[in-house]
Amino acid sequence: MIIITGAAGFIASNLVARLNSEGFRDLVLVDDFSRSDKQKNFSSHTYTQLVHRDDFAEWLRGHQRFAEFVFHLGARTDTTEFDHRVFEKLNLNYSKQVFEICTEFGIPLVYASSAACYGMGEHGYSDDDAVTPLLKPLNPYGESKLAFDKWVLAQEKKPYFWAGVRFFNVFGPNEYHKGRMASVVWHAYRQISETGKMRLFRSHKPGVADGNQQRDFIYVNDAVDVLLFFMLTRKNSGIYNLGTGVANTYRFLAESCFGAMSQAADIEFIDTPADIRNTYQYYTCADMNKLRLAGYNKAFTPLAEAIEHYLKDYLIPSKYL
Repeated sequence: MIIITGAAGFIASNLVARLNSEGFRDLVLVDDFSRSDKQKNFSSHTYTQLVHRDDFAEWLRGHQRFAEFVFHLGARTDTTEFDHRVFEKLNLNYSKQVFEICTEFGIPLVYASSAACYGMGEHGYSDDDAVTPLLKPLNPYGESKLAFDKWVLAQEKKPYFWAGVRFFNVFGPNEYHKGRMASVVWHAYRQISETGKMRLFRSHKPGVADGNQQRDFIYVNDAVDVLLFFMLTRKNSGIYNLGTGVANTYRFLAESCFGAMSQAADIEFIDTPADIRNTYQYYTCADMNKLRLAGYNKAFTPLAEAIEHYLKDYLIPSKYL
């Protein structure tokens, strides 16, 4: 029995679909399943049981002997939410409870951390444990993820295998429900479809041209590949970056979206809002050496290829995975 929390969400629903395609059917999906706009993310998948997230800890204690692996991907991911209590409850304390139960009963665990831990990138983007205490996230979401990473590293007892995964900018199928927190690719598709144009933030940093701000964008298919690698190998516990190790510009992303939609690029630049201008990141790029040293050798999908696949196979026909 494989357990996936956040199963009605974006990355977790992609993981469930992949597990099904690999022949795994005994899956327990954990989430708050009340949102109608997330039903299609999991309704076509094969699973054994749905468990509400509020009941999960007690349920896991009662069913621990059947649990082979836990993917804890459920979290509050809104970077514009500034109520620390929300993140303390859902991202920190809830995750501690899951980790402690997995430790007690020897259940291997992979949990979702975030590249938001790196803040402005003052200390680079290395997932070396020595760097973690130095990091300074920019918002309560990032703070909650970093707090849990630091708590995990400080624990004397841990599951025999565990991995914390710092997702960078993930995009792909089943993110329709995310609204403003959806990927830039999703927003680009919507803007181009509705207006024929794509709006990007103007650069306010000397030496960086408009549209040349860079991010490490990773297709959700590649992210799921890494999650399965951890489940199948169960070696080298630790915190790992999950990006591609390549930074692409927003201009290239936008042009790739226009290309996938067979339209000429028409990009308009607008000022970065004043309230986020001082904390706006001009560059992120995951250091992927640790994952490679752990034995993961599969190549990541180039951005333009991933965008074409996503738009043509999912966004344009409005399909779910």
